[in-house]
Amino acid sequence: MPVLTYIDAISRGMWEEMERDPAVFLIGEDIGAYGGAFKATKGFQEHFGPERVIDSVLSEAAIIGAATGAALAGMRPIAEMQFADFVTCGFNQLVTNASKIYYRWGIPVPMVVRLPSGGYIHGGPYHSASTEAWFVHVPGLKVVAPSTPSDAKGLIKAAVRDNNPVMFFEFKYLYRRVKGEVTDGDITVPIGKGDVKREGGDVTIITYGSTVHFSLEASEIVSKEDGIETKVVDLRTLLPLDRDLIIDAVRATGRALVVHEDTLTGGVGGEVAALIAEHAFQYLDAPVKRVGALDAPVPFAPTLEAAHLPDTARIVQALRDLIRY
Repeated sequence: MPVLTYIDAISRGMWEEMERDPAVFLIGEDIGAYGGAFKATKGFQEHFGPERVIDSVLSEAAIIGAATGAALAGMRPIAEMQFADFVTCGFNQLVTNASKIYYRWGIPVPMVVRLPSGGYIHGGPYHSASTEAWFVHVPGLKVVAPSTPSDAKGLIKAAVRDNNPVMFFEFKYLYRRVKGEVTDGDITVPIGKGDVKREGGDVTIITYGSTVHFSLEASEIVSKEDGIETKVVDLRTLLPLDRDLIIDAVRATGRALVVHEDTLTGGVGGEVAALIAEHAFQYLDAPVKRVGALDAPVPFAPTLEAAHLPDTARIVQALRDLIRY
């Protein structure tokens, strides 16, 4: 199996889907001749042509609106937001229109919105936001957030084939930092199914995206230094959540830590904590604990950004606190 970076795995998945289905096309700012802000579509326009790799105007509302219309007409667009933060300009097209069309008219809307998300890149408050929780609240959308190259390829392919609007969150911090073996050929990862990235019997960490890797690092530290064995659950999909995996994992260990890069207030972690409280309360030996970013915009200065975002050390401390409770 080839070893790919996270971003190359996403590119490989899109390329394969465009080869497989002529209804798949790309639309976004600078994705053609320039190859995208992060080079995810480098070489695509030369191979597939400008009719299928469309350099759009600088308007997220136009990109999402055009993608919605094309999906209604039977196409399968992949729309790129240059940064997840900029999706706000097309918010109405997504949450008022695309998400409700099937409910209103019974017509599928098979479109994918790619969202380069998150911090740790010194991008400042306008290029580092984690916006996934906004869309987890919207019925009619699906929300995907892979953490590994293998999952990223499998989930982008599954998202393209899904008949619903899929918000595909890509973590910029992982783009070229994370590498892994990726199966060749037509392999998909099912939307709505999480994955256990590490087995352990003392504490369950429930996480996704960039913080999966910090959680795995923290788990190795507490295993070596404290003898704490941690089960790490990677949600992979945030809407719909893999509720059975979450509940079964927490029941098995009796302690739960929810970790994400997004701010704590109103984040996905609150929904996961509520789910655990409702369905696994009698199995808990400690309160559900959360680790996330501070409730503030992401700072630009590297030292402030480091203080703002969750990291391995904060997860280690949270695990030790849970065991001591």
